[in-house]
Amino acid sequence: MEGNDFRSIKAWNEDDRPREKMLSKGSSALSDTELLAILIGSGTRQFSAIDVARSLFERAENNLHVLSRLRPQELMRCRGVGEARAVTIAAALELGRRRQLAEVSERPSIESSNDAYRYLHPRIAHLQHEEFWMLCVARNNRVIGAFRISTGGLSSTVVDTRLVLRTALENNATSILLSHNHPSGNPKPSEPDRAITKTIAKACSFMDITLLDHIIVVEKGFFSFRDAGEI
Repeated sequence: MEGNDFRSIKAWNEDDRPREKMLSKGSSALSDTELLAILIGSGTRQFSAIDVARSLFERAENNLHVLSRLRPQELMRCRGVGEARAVTIAAALELGRRRQLAEVSERPSIESSNDAYRYLHPRIAHLQHEEFWMLCVARNNRVIGAFRISTGGLSSTVVDTRLVLRTALENNATSILLSHNHPSGNPKPSEPDRAITKTIAKACSFMDITLLDHIIVVEKGFFSFRDAGEI
Protein backbone atom coordinates (compact mmCIF):
# COMPACT_ATOMS: atom_id res chain seq x y z
CA MET A 1 0.00 0.00 0.00
CA GLU A 2 1.78 3.10 -1.25
CA GLY A 3 -0.94 5.74 -0.87
CA ASN A 4 -1.11 8.55 1.69
CA ASP A 5 -2.67 6.47 4.46
CA PHE A 6 -1.62 7.68 7.92
CA ARG A 7 -3.33 4.83 9.75
CA SER A 8 -1.18 2.46 11.77
CA ILE A 9 -0.03 -0.49 9.68
CA LYS A 10 -1.85 -2.73 12.15
CA ALA A 11 -5.10 -1.24 10.86
CA TRP A 12 -4.33 -2.21 7.25
CA ASN A 13 -5.65 -5.30 5.52
CA GLU A 14 -3.40 -8.20 6.43
CA ASP A 15 -2.30 -8.73 2.82
CA ASP A 16 -1.04 -5.13 2.72
CA ARG A 17 1.10 -5.31 5.85
CA PRO A 18 4.79 -5.65 4.90
CA ARG A 19 5.64 -8.38 7.42
CA GLU A 20 2.62 -10.51 6.63
CA LYS A 21 3.09 -9.91 2.91
CA MET A 22 6.70 -11.09 3.14
CA LEU A 23 5.72 -14.25 5.00
CA SER A 24 2.92 -15.12 2.59
CA LYS A 25 4.39 -13.99 -0.73
CA GLY A 26 8.15 -13.84 -0.19
CA SER A 27 10.58 -10.92 -0.03
CA SER A 28 10.60 -10.42 -3.81
CA ALA A 29 6.94 -9.38 -3.69
CA LEU A 30 7.76 -6.34 -1.53
CA SER A 31 8.81 -2.94 -2.80
CA ASP A 32 12.01 -1.32 -1.54
CA THR A 33 9.86 0.95 0.62
CA GLU A 34 8.06 -2.00 2.20
CA LEU A 35 11.35 -3.79 2.93
CA LEU A 36 12.73 -0.66 4.54
CA ALA A 37 9.52 -0.30 6.58
CA ILE A 38 10.16 -3.76 8.06
CA LEU A 39 13.57 -2.59 9.25
CA ILE A 40 12.04 0.57 10.71
CA GLY A 41 9.56 -1.62 12.61
CA SER A 42 6.95 0.90 13.69
CA GLY A 43 5.92 4.41 12.86
CA THR A 44 5.26 7.50 14.93
CA ARG A 45 2.02 9.06 16.15
CA GLN A 46 1.62 10.87 12.84
CA PHE A 47 3.35 8.60 10.35
CA SER A 48 3.35 4.88 9.64
CA ALA A 49 6.56 2.93 9.07
CA ILE A 50 5.79 3.08 5.34
CA ASP A 51 5.63 6.88 5.53
CA VAL A 52 8.97 7.02 7.33
CA ALA A 53 10.49 4.65 4.77
CA ARG A 54 9.17 6.76 1.91
CA SER A 55 10.64 9.87 3.50
CA LEU A 56 14.03 8.16 3.76
CA PHE A 57 13.98 7.24 0.09
CA GLU A 58 13.09 10.81 -0.81
CA ARG A 59 16.15 11.99 1.11
CA ALA A 60 18.18 9.44 -0.87
CA GLU A 61 16.84 10.69 -4.22
CA ASN A 62 14.71 7.51 -4.46
CA ASN A 63 17.90 5.60 -5.13
CA LEU A 64 18.87 2.53 -3.13
CA HIS A 65 22.56 3.02 -3.94
CA VAL A 66 22.43 6.56 -2.54
CA LEU A 67 20.62 5.31 0.56
CA SER A 68 23.32 2.69 1.17
CA ARG A 69 25.95 5.45 1.30
CA LEU A 70 24.22 7.51 3.99
CA ARG A 71 25.78 7.38 7.43
CA PRO A 72 23.56 6.79 10.51
CA GLN A 73 23.88 10.49 11.39
CA GLU A 74 22.45 11.40 7.99
CA LEU A 75 19.61 8.88 8.31
CA MET A 76 18.68 10.41 11.66
CA ARG A 77 17.85 13.71 9.96
CA CYS A 78 14.73 12.06 8.57
CA ARG A 79 11.51 12.31 10.57
CA GLY A 80 10.81 9.25 12.67
CA VAL A 81 14.37 7.89 12.49
CA GLY A 82 16.24 7.81 15.78
CA GLU A 83 19.64 6.37 16.56
CA ALA A 84 18.48 2.76 16.96
CA ARG A 85 16.59 2.75 13.67
CA ALA A 86 19.40 4.51 11.83
CA VAL A 87 21.94 1.96 13.05
CA THR A 88 19.62 -0.94 12.14
CA ILE A 89 19.15 0.38 8.60
CA ALA A 90 22.87 1.06 8.12
CA ALA A 91 23.73 -2.42 9.42
CA ALA A 92 21.27 -4.10 7.04
CA LEU A 93 22.62 -2.19 4.06
CA GLU A 94 26.19 -3.07 5.06
CA LEU A 95 25.23 -6.76 5.27
CA GLY A 96 23.90 -6.51 1.74
CA ARG A 97 27.20 -5.04 0.56
CA ARG A 98 29.16 -7.75 2.36
CA ARG A 99 27.01 -10.42 0.77
CA GLN A 100 27.94 -9.00 -2.61
CA LEU A 101 31.59 -9.05 -1.56
CA ALA A 102 31.32 -12.66 -0.39
CA GLU A 103 29.91 -13.71 -3.76
CA VAL A 104 33.13 -12.63 -5.45
CA SER A 105 35.73 -15.40 -5.49
CA GLU A 106 38.58 -14.79 -3.07
CA ARG A 107 41.18 -15.38 -5.77
CA PRO A 108 39.48 -14.88 -9.12
CA SER A 109 41.19 -14.82 -12.46
CA ILE A 110 41.41 -11.32 -13.94
CA GLU A 111 40.98 -11.70 -17.70
CA SER A 112 39.37 -8.35 -18.52
CA SER A 113 38.56 -4.91 -17.16
CA ASN A 114 35.05 -6.13 -16.39
CA ASP A 115 36.48 -8.93 -14.21
CA ALA A 116 38.47 -6.32 -12.29
CA TYR A 117 35.44 -4.07 -11.92
CA ARG A 118 33.28 -6.88 -10.54
CA TYR A 119 35.98 -7.73 -7.99
CA LEU A 120 36.59 -4.13 -6.90
CA HIS A 121 33.06 -2.72 -7.03
CA PRO A 122 31.84 -4.01 -3.63
CA ARG A 123 35.04 -2.77 -2.01
CA ILE A 124 35.12 0.86 -3.11
CA ALA A 125 32.12 1.89 -5.23
CA HIS A 126 29.97 2.85 -2.23
CA LEU A 127 32.58 5.03 -0.49
CA GLN A 128 32.04 8.78 -0.04
CA HIS A 129 35.78 9.43 -0.14
CA GLU A 130 38.49 8.34 -2.55
CA GLU A 131 40.57 5.25 -1.90
CA PHE A 132 43.41 3.92 -4.04
CA TRP A 133 43.77 0.14 -4.24
CA MET A 134 45.96 -2.29 -6.10
CA LEU A 135 45.60 -5.95 -7.00
CA CYS A 136 48.68 -8.13 -6.95
CA VAL A 137 48.35 -10.75 -9.69
CA ALA A 138 50.23 -14.01 -10.30
CA ARG A 139 51.41 -15.40 -13.65
CA ASN A 140 48.18 -17.38 -14.08
CA ASN A 141 46.19 -14.11 -13.73
CA ARG A 142 44.90 -15.14 -10.31
CA VAL A 143 44.57 -12.40 -7.72
CA ILE A 144 47.13 -12.81 -4.95
CA GLY A 145 45.56 -10.09 -2.85
CA ALA A 146 43.85 -6.68 -2.83
CA PHE A 147 45.58 -3.88 -0.95
CA ARG A 148 44.46 -0.39 0.06
CA ILE A 149 47.33 1.95 -0.76
CA SER A 150 45.87 5.27 0.37
CA THR A 151 42.74 7.02 1.57
CA GLY A 152 41.88 10.55 0.60
CA GLY A 153 39.10 13.11 0.56
CA LEU A 154 36.08 13.70 -1.61
CA SER A 155 37.99 14.29 -4.81
CA SER A 156 41.56 13.03 -4.51
CA THR A 157 44.03 10.79 -2.74
CA VAL A 158 47.83 10.79 -2.66
CA VAL A 159 49.58 7.72 -4.04
CA ASP A 160 53.13 6.70 -3.09
CA THR A 161 54.70 4.91 -6.06
CA ARG A 162 57.31 3.31 -3.79
CA LEU A 163 54.57 1.75 -1.65
CA VAL A 164 52.93 0.32 -4.76
CA LEU A 165 56.17 -1.31 -5.91
CA ARG A 166 57.06 -2.56 -2.43
CA THR A 167 53.63 -4.17 -2.06
CA ALA A 168 54.03 -5.88 -5.44
CA LEU A 169 57.51 -7.21 -4.59
CA GLU A 170 56.53 -8.37 -1.10
CA ASN A 171 53.69 -10.43 -2.61
CA ASN A 172 55.75 -11.85 -5.48
CA ALA A 173 53.38 -10.32 -8.03
CA THR A 174 54.30 -10.54 -11.68
CA SER A 175 51.52 -8.07 -12.55
CA ILE A 176 49.50 -5.42 -10.75
CA LEU A 177 46.22 -3.66 -11.40
CA LEU A 178 45.52 -0.20 -10.01
CA SER A 179 42.12 1.11 -9.03
CA HIS A 180 40.44 3.98 -7.27
CA ASN A 181 36.90 5.27 -6.92
CA HIS A 182 35.26 8.57 -7.81
CA PRO A 183 32.59 9.47 -5.23
CA SER A 184 31.13 11.96 -7.72
CA GLY A 185 29.89 9.06 -9.84
CA ASN A 186 31.79 10.29 -12.91
CA PRO A 187 34.43 7.73 -13.99
CA LYS A 188 36.24 10.13 -16.33
CA PRO A 189 39.94 10.30 -15.35
CA SER A 190 41.49 13.56 -14.21
CA GLU A 191 44.91 14.76 -15.29
CA PRO A 192 46.39 13.68 -11.90
CA ASP A 193 44.86 10.22 -12.53
CA ARG A 194 46.64 10.06 -15.87
CA ALA A 195 49.89 11.35 -14.38
CA ILE A 196 50.06 8.77 -11.58
CA THR A 197 49.21 5.99 -14.04
CA LYS A 198 52.15 6.97 -16.28
CA THR A 199 54.48 7.31 -13.28
CA ILE A 200 53.63 3.87 -11.90
CA ALA A 201 53.74 2.27 -15.37
CA LYS A 202 57.26 3.61 -15.88
CA ALA A 203 58.38 2.44 -12.43
CA CYS A 204 56.92 -1.03 -13.05
CA SER A 205 58.84 -1.38 -16.30
CA PHE A 206 62.12 -0.96 -14.41
CA MET A 207 61.14 -3.75 -11.99
CA ASP A 208 59.88 -6.16 -14.69
CA ILE A 209 56.34 -5.91 -13.33
CA THR A 210 53.41 -5.61 -15.72
CA LEU A 211 50.81 -2.92 -15.12
CA LEU A 212 47.64 -4.62 -16.35
CA ASP A 213 45.26 -1.71 -16.00
CA HIS A 214 44.03 1.21 -13.94
CA ILE A 215 40.30 1.03 -13.24
CA ILE A 216 38.28 4.00 -12.02
CA VAL A 217 35.25 2.59 -10.22
CA VAL A 218 31.89 4.27 -9.69
CA GLU A 219 28.55 2.84 -8.58
CA LYS A 220 27.25 2.29 -12.09
CA GLY A 221 30.26 1.83 -14.30
CA PHE A 222 34.00 2.22 -14.68
CA PHE A 223 36.80 3.62 -16.80
CA SER A 224 39.64 1.38 -17.94
CA PHE A 225 42.93 2.95 -18.96
CA ARG A 226 43.76 -0.27 -20.82
CA ASP A 227 40.49 -0.31 -22.77
CA ALA A 228 40.94 3.37 -23.60
CA GLY A 229 44.42 2.69 -25.02
CA GLU A 230 46.16 4.78 -22.34
CA ILE A 231 48.32 1.93 -21.06
